[in-house]
Amino acid sequence: MAETFKAVNVALGDTADAVVYTCPAATTAIVIHCQVANVDGSNDSELNIDHNDGSTVAALVSTLSVPADSAINPIGGKLVLEAADELRAWAGATSDLEMTLSLLEIT
Repeated sequence: MAETFKAVNVALGDTADAVVYTCPAATTAIVIHCQVANVDGSNDSELNIDHNDGSTVAALVSTLSVPADSAINPIGGKLVLEAADELRAWAGATSDLEMTLSLLEIT
């Protein structure tokens, strides 16, 4: 069993259900940390995050307001993703929010 730490950095757009991470085949991934920063100097922006397991899409965060020039940790604790599971995220306005994920992939 191999364990690999991985970081994912993405600027969030305003397209609903945009995939930011897909768990690879024959892999289990654990989201260790998720931080979202609002890089807009004057406007708050709304954050949405969904978990899609292939049969069900569940909201992890829905229209959470992230204040200008601040950061939040929207996933409180660890999140387990199985092969082909997706994390989807989008912002209220393009390029206002940047997401950083720290993951452990186990194959």
